Amino acid sequence: MTTTQLWDSARLQKTLQGAGSVLRHNWHLGFTSFGGPAVHFKIFHDRFVKKLQWIDEQMYQELFSISQALSGPGSTKMLYCINVIQHGFFPAVLAFFIWSLPGAIGMCGLSIGVSHISDQLSRAVYGLLSGLNAATVGIIALAAVELSDKAITDTLTRTLVFLGATAGMMYKALWYFPVLLVVGAFTAITHDKRWAHGPPKRIGDMIRAVIGKKREKPLALEEYHMDNVQHNEDHLKANGLDERGTASPRVSTAASLPEPPSQPELRITPSPLRLSNFSWKFGTTLIILFLSTLLAAMLIRALVPILPHLYRLFANLYLAGTIIFGGGPVVIPLLREYVVDEGWVSPRDFLLGLAIAQSFPGPNFNFAVFLGGLSAAHVGKSPVAGAALAFIGIFLPGMVFAHGTLGLWAVLRSRPAVRSALRGVNAVAVGLVYTAVTRIWQVGYIDEGFESGRSLGDDQWWVVVAATTFVGGRWYGVKPPVAILLGAVMGVGRWLVVGAP
Repeated sequence: MTTTQLWDSARLQKTLQGAGSVLRHNWHLGFTSFGGPAVHFKIFHDRFVKKLQWIDEQMYQELFSISQALSGPGSTKMLYCINVIQHGFFPAVLAFFIWSLPGAIGMCGLSIGVSHISDQLSRAVYGLLSGLNAATVGIIALAAVELSDKAITDTLTRTLVFLGATAGMMYKALWYFPVLLVVGAFTAITHDKRWAHGPPKRIGDMIRAVIGKKREKPLALEEYHMDNVQHNEDHLKANGLDERGTASPRVSTAASLPEPPSQPELRITPSPLRLSNFSWKFGTTLIILFLSTLLAAMLIRALVPILPHLYRLFANLYLAGTIIFGGGPVVIPLLREYVVDEGWVSPRDFLLGLAIAQSFPGPNFNFAVFLGGLSAAHVGKSPVAGAALAFIGIFLPGMVFAHGTLGLWAVLRSRPAVRSALRGVNAVAVGLVYTAVTRIWQVGYIDEGFESGRSLGDDQWWVVVAATTFVGGRWYGVKPPVAILLGAVMGVGRWLVVGAP
């Protein structure tokens, strides 16, 4: 057997071992990870940092910032990056499908079911959907608080989390979230480099010069003598000597002090792959090739007057997957613009799918699969074909960017300015998680007569449901799947109490 054959055999064996490890440690995540990206990040931290120790805390924070700074599904990119660093490309692709396909298949089936239901639904169904939305609000709010605890390390990050949250709530646009992330990065760099510290310091010096610094009163001779005596005594005691300069039997010398017990260091299991294994040249080439395909798809859509519906659907979601920054909080309004405003899906069906999607495990971007299937069924095409094209279009851009950026990140991560930028991006991204709470809150209450959604605050019962799931997870250890089920039960319970109009 030649050296090349031995190397190929070893690589194949390593890939198969990695695939087996991925199956063993990832198989259930696509079925049990409820609550959206904010909750997913916490699940990944508990599993891959604390339990398996595939990556350390520093690498987790770096990958979190990268996932938020790049377009596409945040938690999906995070899971892919963790697995590709640990096991390589093919096992990481397997992890991606294990993670995303269960929810995608469920959303495809849901689109087929919704395409056959009548225009009128019972109030029990509306109560169920509103309960799911309210429970999701509580879960995401809890995840945002827990992510904030990790992101906030000083006054700057605390300020950026707050400003990111408030700015995200006040306005929404395609360009807005990326700009907020860039502002956070620049602010952190400016703070850490102390670029803005010079002018305030000079102003302070000028004020002190004008006011004049108060002179200290000179010590009297007796006070000066007593101060020197006390200083000498303190110096002798600190060095274990008596007043004659000999070693004092009552005081141990510094050399004889026992060493404090050393704290056990966290032992990180070394990964077979490191960031140095990723080539920045390959990463750059991959991103350029992807952008070329995007440009070609957009040119075809713009220049060809009559195109098949399925192509237009794919092109819309391919573009959406490229320009969505901020993950889940942004994908909902953008998909509404790209599908509902095109007349492919009704507002009621959009919100109905959105409510049920909150109770599905896996990435929120699977909601695009539901819209793709429903859109295809609307024009008489196969819902499965529409769902498959939507799945590829919405996920592919983010995954390409994530893999390509790892090579660039291996070169840039050691630079202080880049680390400062990531700290700012991380803080702003955590602040933007709070916008997901307000987005669902504003349209979470669904009932007859307002199928397009109203604020959960219009009925105090939904406030109680959201508070129950938050408190249950915060203080009683209620898991997200149980909280989602509890919200559904409380939603149906409200219908049983209130009854039909």
